[in-house]
Amino acid sequence: MEKSVFAGGCFWCTEAVFQRLKGVEKIVPGYTGGTIKNPSYKEVCTGRTGHAEAIEITFNKEEVSFNTLMEIFFATHDPTTLNRQGADVGTQYRSAIFYTSEEQKELAEAFIKELNDTNYFDAPVLTEISPFTIFFNAEEDHQNYYNENSDQRYCDFTITPKIEKIKKHFSDKLIDL
Repeated sequence: MEKSVFAGGCFWCTEAVFQRLKGVEKIVPGYTGGTIKNPSYKEVCTGRTGHAEAIEITFNKEEVSFNTLMEIFFATHDPTTLNRQGADVGTQYRSAIFYTSEEQKELAEAFIKELNDTNYFDAPVLTEISPFTIFFNAEEDHQNYYNENSDQRYCDFTITPKIEKIKKHFSDKLIDL
């Protein structure tokens, strides 16, 4: 098993996307990249903790590669906007990969270079690549959020389209939920 940590806006969105991927054993929404110990959701939402909403993914490298995780990560958020994903604005919604090994760092740098070299997006990728240090689990009511609240308005308008996108483009990599 290996771990990776991604921040791509709201952690409800990223959790919902990666929960559907073969080879992903566990996903925990939480906070990382900041300076405050054991931050609360309310504190992180102020944008003053330095933390990003993120997910810690435990995955089986034999079933899903780090590159596949990055493919889906970059396909399901906008890595060209600084500190923003849709209506969610602030440093806590930044795009970031917190690498857990030198190999992940090198793969992330190469992946982003390729995206930029091929002009895959209309603007340069601004995704931060930083070493993973510590991860703080989000509160219980943020765990498994989409699966328990898919009829909620935010979920319907923001997360459901991401789920539909991965079903369309990555169906061979998904599990049945």
